[in-house]
Amino acid sequence: MKDAAASLAGITMAMNGAAKELRTGATSENFVESQATLSFDLMKEVAKYPKIDSHVHVSLGSKGPEDNDEFFDRLGFTRMFISRPVNKKEAPSAAFIQSNDMMYDAMKKYPGKMTGMFTLNPMYKKESLEEIKKRVDQGFVGLKVYYQVKINDPLFYPIIEKMIDLKMITLMHAEATLGTGGYRMKYDKKRMPNTSIPEDFVDIAKRYPEAMFQYAHTGGGPDWEYALKALKHSPNVYIDTSGSNNEENMIDFAVREVGEDRLFFGTDNMYFQGVGKILSSNLTDVQKRKLFCDNYNNILKKSGNQINISNK
Repeated sequence: MKDAAASLAGITMAMNGAAKELRTGATSENFVESQATLSFDLMKEVAKYPKIDSHVHVSLGSKGPEDNDEFFDRLGFTRMFISRPVNKKEAPSAAFIQSNDMMYDAMKKYPGKMTGMFTLNPMYKKESLEEIKKRVDQGFVGLKVYYQVKINDPLFYPIIEKMIDLKMITLMHAEATLGTGGYRMKYDKKRMPNTSIPEDFVDIAKRYPEAMFQYAHTGGGPDWEYALKALKHSPNVYIDTSGSNNEENMIDFAVREVGEDRLFFGTDNMYFQGVGKILSSNLTDVQKRKLFCDNYNNILKKSGNQINISNK
């Protein structure tokens, strides 16, 4: 917010300065300098990088994939990896099958733009494993799950082992909100006791070092400093930057803590901030491209699902 306010103030001052120079007959050199300030093309900067959205939802509310398509074209995406996790505590098999059907319909409607991430509930082992086979055959390339079961719960073991066989990543909803004295009131027994927190990822990553896990929405409002420090030494846990928050220094801090190769770009619920937070970081162009597309594409290569992207 501070950077945004400073940028807005700078633009306003430049505009006012240019107008004043026109009125007072100031030197042409000063006027040219003011015009240079105004000539920055934000959308040209947005279009500079290919963008693979590693975490974006479709049809969570009343809006369907048409809104994703509009967002895709507006910001020049390369591919969206779409999902629709079931947010009910029980999430019976009929519910997650319906969500996957919706993603498959979106994939068929927008081929080359949207690729599905199947969802499931490990409480239903047989149906979940059947769903994985069905959706992989349909072209889905990964798993997106919610908080019915913690990522390190034994119920997840057969699912994770199947994902290892497929060489595909598991994207799990995650939180890292801390409370007074470390008490996490948000995750008490009355609310969301099965929400996966950083320590759960550290635990499962150690148990299955050959698996690939994606810690969701670092930019979604959690204590991202705590989460990144906790995940620093879990090399098979990747972190996506999606979420509505655009806090100063988050991306730079993430690169310092976990490295530039373990971070993925994402928008979650198609938040524009997903793009802005990377553009406004102090990363080099090479590093920004890694976050926007190359890192996730390297994961896709493991299962043979990589995207051909221009090197320009």
